Amino acid sequence: MRKPRSHPAGNESLDSLVRLVQRVRLIAFDFDGVFTDNTVYVFEDGREAVRCHRSDGIGLSKLKRLGVDVVIVSTEANPVVMARSRKLGIECFQNANDKRGALAALLEKRGLSFQDVAFVGNDLNDLGCLQEVLLPIVVNNAHPDVLRYAKFRTEAPGGAGAVREVCDLFERLRTPASRQVSS
Repeated sequence: MRKPRSHPAGNESLDSLVRLVQRVRLIAFDFDGVFTDNTVYVFEDGREAVRCHRSDGIGLSKLKRLGVDVVIVSTEANPVVMARSRKLGIECFQNANDKRGALAALLEKRGLSFQDVAFVGNDLNDLGCLQEVLLPIVVNNAHPDVLRYAKFRTEAPGGAGAVREVCDLFERLRTPASRQVSS
């Protein structure tokens, strides 16, 4: 198992990251570039396919056991996003040209605020969410323009275990026994 970064992004200390992770009640993930490697395969008939990492599903089940809700917020309206979210058992909001607005509406329905949320993104269309949430997270290969907004940056790139790394981080930092073993 890959050990999460011991040095969070920016000026965050590990103690500060632990406190933030403890407060998160919902993690919202972008899809393209986070669950995927940001590559799209286009077939002659116009259908698309993407590449995801199999271990993400095991990681997401860890979050469910910890009582952390998970959603996908995607700019794309693509059957591939819905198919993957269904398979993983995750609520998915597609065609969200304003991800921040879509997330705000979801939070209002659930009685949550941005201060209850971690957001995992990779590009400029994630910036509104990254700037607003309690714990902004970016994947290792995120666009340079969003890096400075992150409080944590994964070691794994999008589509290559970054989602699992975030899940493992939450398990490690929310489970006292896990923190003692990995110290």
